[in-house]
Amino acid sequence: MLPTRCIPRPMLSASPLPLKIQQLSVSRQGKQLLDNVNATINSAGITIILGPNGAGKSLLLHIAHGLEEPDRGSLLWNQHTPKPQEPWRAFVFQKPVFLQRSVQSNLEYVLSLHKVPKTRQSLLIQQALQHTGLMQLSGQSARTLSGGEQQRLNVARAWVLEPKVMLLDEPTAELDPSGVATIEMLIRKIAQQNTKIIMTTHSLDQARRLAHDILFLHRGKLIEHTPAKVYFSQPKTSLAEDFLAGKLLDTH
Repeated sequence: MLPTRCIPRPMLSASPLPLKIQQLSVSRQGKQLLDNVNATINSAGITIILGPNGAGKSLLLHIAHGLEEPDRGSLLWNQHTPKPQEPWRAFVFQKPVFLQRSVQSNLEYVLSLHKVPKTRQSLLIQQALQHTGLMQLSGQSARTLSGGEQQRLNVARAWVLEPKVMLLDEPTAELDPSGVATIEMLIRKIAQQNTKIIMTTHSLDQARRLAHDILFLHRGKLIEHTPAKVYFSQPKTSLAEDFLAGKLLDTH
């Protein structure tokens, strides 16, 4: 059954930046998943979180979106604690789940849930469909789209809310090269429209193509936070050097 409760539409009047992470720690079943993470993100553009499996990348993204809470420490968007379902911030999951409805209806549902006026919904949907190349597929069932088309709809569903921040968790992990290129093009376009992008990826090549700055995590610790050009040309730690060289890092 679909939820019928509409979500209030609080908006940040100012920039969501800086994002300040202070002494952030999370443990589950005796395992330290994030360990005293400290960082400040104060620049627009694309921030990419790198690290081996189990480093805490997705967990950090979930906390940034208010989906999970830390055991200790804080994460604040311009002194604001994130809560789920705030429309100034949108999340793109690796594996999208859609309603058994048309492409357009999936976008309408998200906007209605966030109390976007009907008079504005049509314009936002048309823009999202055009930007993502889904206009010709607007009447097709979302669940019958190809993998690449579904991920474009996944991005469109976030973009249609006009968020100031978009968080993406490995958005191209299951796509072919053409699908990867299309999603990367959309991410660049979104960033150019002054939406802050923070995303995770396992692809170093993708990080090189997209990132303005890099957060490198290992075993729940923030090892480096540097401009992307510096990270890839002059990593400051042996862990980062090993990761860039493709050496297997111990995640336990």
